Amino acid sequence: MLAIILLALLCASASGNAIQSRSSYSGEYGGRGGKQFSHSANQLNGSITAIRVRFNSFYITGLQVRYGTVWSEYVGGQQGNMEEIFLHPGESVIQVSGKYRIYMKQLIFVTNMGRKLTFGDDKGTCFTAVPLHPNTFLRFISGRSGIFIDAISLHWDV
Repeated sequence: MLAIILLALLCASASGNAIQSRSSYSGEYGGRGGKQFSHSANQLNGSITAIRVRFNSFYITGLQVRYGTVWSEYVGGQQGNMEEIFLHPGESVIQVSGKYRIYMKQLIFVTNMGRKLTFGDDKGTCFTAVPLHPNTFLRFISGRSGIFIDAISLHWDV
C-alpha cells in the first residue's frame, strides 16, 4: 500500500513539472498617462490573427487586435490612418519592438514567418520585447490609452 502511495506522489510530481508555466511578460513601455486596458480575456477566443493600428505622423493613436475570429475592443483615439494586417495560418508574433516618448510612436511586430509589420514614426526611446521561453509567442496585449496609446505591455505564452 505504501508503494502505491509513493508511486502516485511521484507521478503527480512528474506531471506537475511537465505542466510548468511558460508564460512571460514584457513591459510596460511608454508614458504614464491614460486609462488601463487589457486583452487578457480576448485570448480565450484564440491566437492573434490580425492587428489594426491607427497612427498619425507623431504617435500611435489606436489599437485593436483580432483573437481567433473576434476583434478586441478598440483602444485609443480617432486621429490618423488605420492599417490592418492579417497573419497567415500558423503565423505568430515572436517579437515586438518600438519607440516611445510620452506616448507610443512606433510598433513593429515580427512573426515566426519572418515578416515585420511596422506602424508609426521612427523616433523616440527604443524597446524590444521577446518571450523568455522558447516556442512561445504573443498571446495578448495590455497597456494604457487615452487619445493616444500611452503605454503597452506584451504577454507571451504557448
